[in-house]
Amino acid sequence: MTSQLEKEVAQYQEWRDQMVAGIESYKSWLDTNGYADIQQSLRIYDLIESLRNDRMTLAFLAEFSRGKTELINAMFFSDFKQRLLPSNVGRTTMCPTEIFHDPAEEPYIRLLPIETRKRQESVSALKRQPVEWVKIRLNVDSREETTQAMQHLVEVKTVSIEEAKSLGLWDDTDPMATTVVIKDGDRVDIPSWRHAMISYPHPLLKSGLVVLDTPGLNALGTEPELTLSIIPNAHAVLFLLAIDTGVTKSDLDVWQKYVQTAATRRIAVLNKIDLMWDDLKSGDEIAGDVERQLEATSMLLTLPRTHVLALSAQKALLARIRGDDALLTRSGIAQLEQLLASEIIPAKQEIMRAAVQREIGSMVDASRLAVANQLAATRTELKELAAMSGKSRSMAQAMVTRLEADRKKYHATVQTFRNTYNTVMNQGATLLKQLDEGPLEAILNKDHEFIKGAWTTAGLWKNMQALFQHFTGVSKKILNFANQIKGLVDATYAHFHEKFGFARLSPPALNLEKHTLTMTGLQETARQFCHDPINVMTEKHFLVAKFYDGLVAEARQIFEMTRVDAEAWLKSALGPLNLQIKDHEQVLSRRIENFKKIRDNISSVEDRMKQVEKLQATLQQQSRVLARIKAALDGEDIVATPPVIQREAATMA
Repeated sequence: MTSQLEKEVAQYQEWRDQMVAGIESYKSWLDTNGYADIQQSLRIYDLIESLRNDRMTLAFLAEFSRGKTELINAMFFSDFKQRLLPSNVGRTTMCPTEIFHDPAEEPYIRLLPIETRKRQESVSALKRQPVEWVKIRLNVDSREETTQAMQHLVEVKTVSIEEAKSLGLWDDTDPMATTVVIKDGDRVDIPSWRHAMISYPHPLLKSGLVVLDTPGLNALGTEPELTLSIIPNAHAVLFLLAIDTGVTKSDLDVWQKYVQTAATRRIAVLNKIDLMWDDLKSGDEIAGDVERQLEATSMLLTLPRTHVLALSAQKALLARIRGDDALLTRSGIAQLEQLLASEIIPAKQEIMRAAVQREIGSMVDASRLAVANQLAATRTELKELAAMSGKSRSMAQAMVTRLEADRKKYHATVQTFRNTYNTVMNQGATLLKQLDEGPLEAILNKDHEFIKGAWTTAGLWKNMQALFQHFTGVSKKILNFANQIKGLVDATYAHFHEKFGFARLSPPALNLEKHTLTMTGLQETARQFCHDPINVMTEKHFLVAKFYDGLVAEARQIFEMTRVDAEAWLKSALGPLNLQIKDHEQVLSRRIENFKKIRDNISSVEDRMKQVEKLQATLQQQSRVLARIKAALDGEDIVATPPVIQREAATMA
């Protein structure tokens, strides 16, 4: 049974493959026609790899026993014909679990020991260290073996309270430590694993979907990486509630702390709707009760009513296993999948389209302009050659003299441009150094000893404020500088347009809004953590230290991405003009050499006209290929498929 979500994801994958083919076609065109340089080739390679490795994350969040894991089973693993992920009464998933497809290896489970919490490395850093993980092979052909392997996700171990404290999992005054259960007085049960990664060959996962199952409050409260990075970067967060209880105090606490301000796209799901099915009530009465609960939830969570749904994960799973269409419809799961398909997939596609346009859109446009300019030059040359037919050598010499004078003026203008360009690039490089590791380390180390000694929320907030203020200040300087450069660039384009007939382009302004918003979100997360009464009133050496490390890791990434984007913009703002300058120089030189040949042999005019006509035909073909590539990158339907474009690009001399 194929859901609407599966259809939409499959179409998205097809669109993404078309984008990759279009980019590869463009790279082939650059290589074939001698336009490629190292910087462009690297950017194109990175873009292709990012598209191929693109993933879309759905995060499932809730308090305990709200049915997250059961919903994941119903949405993605009903073909297993039983529960793939452990989903029994009481606590189920004991650690954050990522479910995806790794095409490089056979299906597996990787488990990160809980003891790694004593170390400074984040989970992301430890993912690059396979030796730290326990790997279990998944035999997906055997239900019994697969089910047995999945039971590792719910494993716990008994340790002393002191050991639990050293891992940051126990605090007598902290209600967030809900996965730790007292056992035999001074002994407690804790999760055996800190994080789990499951590679499973499901069609949706193969298309790049990643599912994140969280174990509830404890992981959200004690693993800052979830709240600082993983959840904010998820493409949608599904927040589960129980329809019989509605929004409880603890549900609202999780929502306000970890979802409302962090997640961009939020959907609330009232699970266990089957508890409302009452044989003593009519269908209309039951529907009215459900609607009132949905309306109340919408108001409490300040969510649009369309983003609050009711369903039964358990009945949906049962219906899909049994092939019961009526029960599946009644379960309500189709509405959730339709919402994800109609909103999340198109939003993700638009993000990817914008990323492609940002990276190489201007390059493709510049290439099309270069070909258009060369076509214009061939038309001009053909007119000049036609006028030369049957004329004397003196006329050819006069043409050579005029063209050489034009080239001399052109070189003088280009040299002035180069001097200005080098000055601008040097100024930009100096400014961007403020986003390098050195200044960042100086800020982080300024109050580090104070924080290290106290590890209080007050110390954390004081230290991080300096970092946030530095980022805001540098961002403003960069944007102001970029606006000045854009003014210079626009004036330069206008000058070359008036003097030499170049296309009058206006490169887009530098946009750092994404990074600014991310840093603002990080600041708000830090503010909430540092001003939470529980965190303020109690000593939390372990948790504050972990939160600090997570903040710093996220801040480093934001600084780095801001620097990379600003640097790329600085280099690309004048890229199209540089290409036009290079092409115009080649056209001038070629025309001078050709008229010298005609001057020395006036009878060669006809031969040259044939050469120019052949060149014109080649350029027209290149123009058509680039138009198709442009259409492919824009996601439009194109007459020739990407493989045809690639063959055409490769056959052009």
